[in-house]
Amino acid sequence: MHIDTEQAIKELVANGIRLPPQPKVMIELQQKLASNNCSMSDLGQIISGDPGITAMLFKVARSPAFGGGKQLDSVEQVLMVIGIKQTCNLVQAISLSASISDATRKSFEIFWTRSQEIAQIAALIAEDRVSVCNIFPDQAYMAGIFHECGVPVLMQRFPDYCNKLHLDTAACWPSLAEEDALYNVDHCSIGYLVARHWKLPDFICHAIMYHHEMPQEERGTVRTLIAILQLAIHFYHLITRTEHQLWWKIRDDVLSELGISQDGEQAYYEEISEQFLS
Repeated sequence: MHIDTEQAIKELVANGIRLPPQPKVMIELQQKLASNNCSMSDLGQIISGDPGITAMLFKVARSPAFGGGKQLDSVEQVLMVIGIKQTCNLVQAISLSASISDATRKSFEIFWTRSQEIAQIAALIAEDRVSVCNIFPDQAYMAGIFHECGVPVLMQRFPDYCNKLHLDTAACWPSLAEEDALYNVDHCSIGYLVARHWKLPDFICHAIMYHHEMPQEERGTVRTLIAILQLAIHFYHLITRTEHQLWWKIRDDVLSELGISQDGEQAYYEEISEQFLS
């Protein structure tokens, strides 16, 4: 798939849709890393300059998927335990929620809580299946938190978006067909452009674009990452006792991609959910 990103973004702007810019902390990190003259202390100081991102980073780093529940007392410790590359990936993923969330609106709160929980589940699956799938926890977490990043952009652009698509409960998910019919755009396409705008890895951008399906034309890391996302979404539905209508259409492909037998699905759910809820 080839999309002229700059032209697509110009068309969005012409229609009143604005993609969020990267926050200052991410730009400063990229510049410092590019200089080849940085220390753990330098990076920690930059990250600590954003209290919101720092707080969320600690929460994620202490989760079973990353820190294994270890007590971490400084950003430098996070960098040493997780590694510079993975920490920067986490900061980039977390930065999106910090830049466009709106805690005064119920739909935004529900959206980001759900995205963060799915991201955590995806990271746990990636950690367990890394030898089979070659997708790392930080990559799965980033994909999880970004996979529907087009939704809040549309929330901001269209005042009636949440009401029209009934997004005020955790059980309601945006419908691509309804989005296209109502607004002539969908959150997968917008999410892809946000990811490209933020210079995320190509395979994550494409996984965001196609996360509502298991595309046959996409192979390798893209298809595997989509499978991890879909299994994480399915487990989220089971944990919250809500319906996942897409699951039965893609179940066989997802399990096959991740090397999980159909008979082993329930046992695997119990294993991952226990880690997630601990």
